[in-house]
Amino acid sequence: METREWKTIKEYQDILFDFYNGIAKITINRPRYRNAFTPTTTSEISDALYYCRECRDINVVVLTGAGDKAFCSGGDMHVKGHGGYIGTDGVPRLNVLDVQKQIRSLPKPVIAMVNGYAIGGGHVLHVVCDLTIASDNAIFGQTGPKVGSFDAGFGSSYLARIVGQKKAREIWFLCRQYSAQEALEMGLVNTVVPFERLEDETVAWAEKMMEHSPLALRMIKAGLNAELDGQAGIQELAGDATMLYYMTEEAQEGGKAFLEKRKPRFQDYPKFP
Repeated sequence: METREWKTIKEYQDILFDFYNGIAKITINRPRYRNAFTPTTTSEISDALYYCRECRDINVVVLTGAGDKAFCSGGDMHVKGHGGYIGTDGVPRLNVLDVQKQIRSLPKPVIAMVNGYAIGGGHVLHVVCDLTIASDNAIFGQTGPKVGSFDAGFGSSYLARIVGQKKAREIWFLCRQYSAQEALEMGLVNTVVPFERLEDETVAWAEKMMEHSPLALRMIKAGLNAELDGQAGIQELAGDATMLYYMTEEAQEGGKAFLEKRKPRFQDYPKFP
């Protein structure tokens, strides 16, 4: 395994947030609880993802868990109460759903670096990432119906798009656990590597993507999401298209004409077939 100097971007309570060579790494840092998340954890991930969206130096985001036992084992049952997971303010929340949407709408690739158990809500987190690279000791599965929970959103609908309806129903109805190799065979992950090579492989994939056009990657991610995400997905794609349009001389002519109190000369711009 290559040694890298990851530099801390910001200090948090439940996560580590580091940077290396254009890559931001968000690490759930609760190994004692197999990196189960609380409202504080997910709030911090959300904050880090917002930073990743705004920071021009960050091109790819990696999501992982601390240690070698778990990527994330879902919501921490110790803080689960009526209506959701209870935060330090005593309010029940399901703010991991906001994190899922942020990962989907982030205009940069997000890689799940799965090192051990990806179970329950942790399984959904890897599912909504653009790519999943798993160590050979990774374990995947759902627990919801066994512990009085479920995810009828991305955790089921998008899962079914990945592995098919029958397999998705098996995953949810039976709550079995699957090896990294089984996950690879069902198309749930992109590749499986030995644990000691997990970060090297993830960084290599990130660096390969960073050789490509960031705008092209942004547009293809929005396009892949749009068909699945309904009007919200179309809005993301349309927003990206609007950004591109604003960068054209034709759009600039409209703004200049308004400020100069004249009619715009749109006829000067090509109309492609």
